[in-house]
Amino acid sequence: MSIARPSPARVDLRTRYLGLELRNPIVASASPLTGSVDSLERLEQAGAAAVVLPSLFEEEIEHDEMSTHNLYLYGSELSPEARGFFPEMTASASTVERYLQLVAEAKRALAIPVIASLNGHSAGGWTRYAKLFEAAGADAIELNVYFLATDPDDTSEAVERRYVELVSAVRAEVRVPVAVKIAPYFSALAHMAQRLVQAGADGLVLFNRFVQPDIRLDELEVAPQLVLSSSDELRLALRWIAILHGRVPTSLAATGGAHTPDDVLKLLLAGADCVLCASSLLQHGPGHVALLLSGLERWLAEREYASVRQMKGSLSQRACPDPEAFERANYMKALRSYTSPFA
Repeated sequence: MSIARPSPARVDLRTRYLGLELRNPIVASASPLTGSVDSLERLEQAGAAAVVLPSLFEEEIEHDEMSTHNLYLYGSELSPEARGFFPEMTASASTVERYLQLVAEAKRALAIPVIASLNGHSAGGWTRYAKLFEAAGADAIELNVYFLATDPDDTSEAVERRYVELVSAVRAEVRVPVAVKIAPYFSALAHMAQRLVQAGADGLVLFNRFVQPDIRLDELEVAPQLVLSSSDELRLALRWIAILHGRVPTSLAATGGAHTPDDVLKLLLAGADCVLCASSLLQHGPGHVALLLSGLERWLAEREYASVRQMKGSLSQRACPDPEAFERANYMKALRSYTSPFA
């Protein structure tokens, strides 16, 4: 007589990010897939624990406002009274209101957190639109800080101060959690992370992946070139999340290079609270979320982990048996271990 074995208990995939309880660590990052309610619903059905809406760019709003302004001025040179026929110009309704409508509709349609994203360049713009996001119902706000210090007179301190002031300004205006998506190009990244948290950031998203320009030889022109990420790009976020985990008191999200369940596992082991996916979902569709989750759950169950929380950060720099692996020693080992048939 055979004795039936009880089925293994399901692994608890829950995690916390920005103080929000997520059912699992997979978050759909800002991309064309998060720009409509239909695709947002498909992402939720596939298992995404939260969604980040595409960024609202301050430049887009300014462009709309200037277009409206120019339209109001058209013909005004014909008569000094012409301007009196037009109402006072207000902020562009098209770009801002469409975005706020998306936030509100996503909140009504989804049961998972909705994170609005803002890509701005002025303190006034950041605070103004962050308040509108909050009023529309966003559960959190991601500040997508994307600017290049191309002026030779800009110092590193001035650049860092600009980041800190932006975060402080937004934090003073909204109550919802605020995440800051930053680039890796700081000479003292750990210190900068600490400054952002002290300024009010509830979480850091590592890292902002800049679109790099290319040169078209036939046309002799410079053009932006969007290339989707690959798993090879994972290591940059993995290293810094491992270094920051347990040292800087904030949520850590990884983005850029998470395409497989193994990629997700590595980032969680390093200390990520969640993994933001964009390129892999654009390549494989919303259903790819389910594949990532099944692979994650299977690996955890095979190794008898009860939850994501149990394994998260177990290979961070502070917990790793070889903490130097995340620093210069890793660089030397990698170079010395590489072999080439031509060497």
